[in-house]
Amino acid sequence: MYPLLFRLLFRRLDPERAHHLAFGWIRLAARIPVLRTALHRLLGAGNRSLRVEALGLEFDGPFGLAAGFDKNAVGIDGLAMLGFDHVEIGTVTAHPQPGNPKKRLFRLVEDRALINRMGFNNEGSAAVAARLAARRAAFETTVGVNIGKTKLTPEAEAVADYVTSAERLAPHADYMVVNVSSPNTPGLRDLQAVSHLRPLLTAVRAAAGAVPLLVKIAPDLADEDVDAVADLAVELGLDGIIATNTTIARDGLGLTSDPSVVNETGGLSGAPLKARSLEVLARLYARVGDRITLVGVGGVETGEDVWQRILAGATLVQGYSAFVYEGPFWCRRIHRELAELLAQSPYATVREAVGKETA
Repeated sequence: MYPLLFRLLFRRLDPERAHHLAFGWIRLAARIPVLRTALHRLLGAGNRSLRVEALGLEFDGPFGLAAGFDKNAVGIDGLAMLGFDHVEIGTVTAHPQPGNPKKRLFRLVEDRALINRMGFNNEGSAAVAARLAARRAAFETTVGVNIGKTKLTPEAEAVADYVTSAERLAPHADYMVVNVSSPNTPGLRDLQAVSHLRPLLTAVRAAAGAVPLLVKIAPDLADEDVDAVADLAVELGLDGIIATNTTIARDGLGLTSDPSVVNETGGLSGAPLKARSLEVLARLYARVGDRITLVGVGGVETGEDVWQRILAGATLVQGYSAFVYEGPFWCRRIHRELAELLAQSPYATVREAVGKETA
């Protein structure tokens, strides 16, 4: 049914408008207690073999929703209702900002991909923190909070900007993510250089207190820079790394969509990112082993994609772009396929399989 709805309705709408319409329906369904409970039972993991422990937390399964879908923490229960084992909200900045001018979101349907240059549009960390504080959860859901730099904040003041958000949001987060890898905030990716990243992560680590802290990196980092970030994360006692964000690359990805769309400025996500994201993940695991938690994201569409990332070293896996193309039953299919793959493997639990093809 959803593929038909996508072809007849969503594909004809501006992508950002379609997002708000679909998200509105999800949030509306979550306000109806009987409906949200029934959907959660139908679409949730429901398989004890998929349960994992990571970041000092317990998850019903390894598969969650990446940051970017719910920027302002307005629909956590609706997303949990659809079966996501954790929901990462944001990216949230210290100050509210409208983001980049529209049009800023593009579909590459033939490639099952998206390009976005949203620019961290959000209500700001004070408003999001207040919303999280007032939230009365319908489900026990692990909530991650992804923070980034306000566009107008000079690079010299970036640390203070991140610290402001961390101090406001950490009391309401199960884990926090420092996003230094979006291509849509000028100069942000420069913060991935270890010389800039060390003082930033040190300050945010202090501001976040006992809340698990991760850093999210780009797939466009050179291999030696991936190694450097891995070493720094271990040195500073970070809890994890998320690999990877969107890519600014276009060449070598086999893109077949209209060149006028392919050449739009912004970060590309979805199926074409699959190989590089998996490569970065495996490289990270070879470097850090099980000393920190790795989260795999980028081109995840199927249970097989999740399983490959687990075998490569991810304890948790996230998706986003395929949600646009697969619809509300996506998590259910992921869980079913993953449970079948686990049952066919020599491993009794997801945790036992982590890194087995990289070790």
